Amino acid sequence: MDILKQRILQHGVVLSNQTLQLDALINHQVDPALMMELGKEFARRFREERITKVLTIESSGIAIAFATALELGVPLVFARRKKTLTTDGDVWCERVPSFTKGIVTDILVSKSVLSDQDRVLLIDDIIANGDAARGLVRILERAGADLAGVGVLVEKSFQAGARTIREQGIRFESIVTIKSLDNGTVEFE
Repeated sequence: MDILKQRILQHGVVLSNQTLQLDALINHQVDPALMMELGKEFARRFREERITKVLTIESSGIAIAFATALELGVPLVFARRKKTLTTDGDVWCERVPSFTKGIVTDILVSKSVLSDQDRVLLIDDIIANGDAARGLVRILERAGADLAGVGVLVEKSFQAGARTIREQGIRFESIVTIKSLDNGTVEFE
């Protein structure tokens, strides 16, 4: 969508040929009207998939996943990165590296919010190496849930993440695809 491309060009900061900071747009400050439009776009693309839940990972994916879930009329579930005092003890857990944080974290989803009766749409903000998405796919497999597809706002096609998801035969949709961040410039496909 052109609106997202325009906003990335306006507010994105190229930190390196691998890293694009979108704090003013997605990761720290969020434009609710833009997220609602993007959520409508994901809902349009996946409406015929009989989605029962939208799943994301905290925290940057929550805004777009919420907008998508609202438009589809289904619950939003998000994988937690930390166990809290109120976290259900019966969880699915996967260890995943974080490209932006540079660390390995656990992602947790309570077994009480995901079952083999669910048809799930994974939604996230950006895909780089795809480790978080693959971790969520493994959680869905263990839960016996059916994966309808993966949607991300920004695909960085020069990194392997989206390709590894597609190679598993999983439907993958991105709103915009960035083919290069070389020379401090965002180049879209």
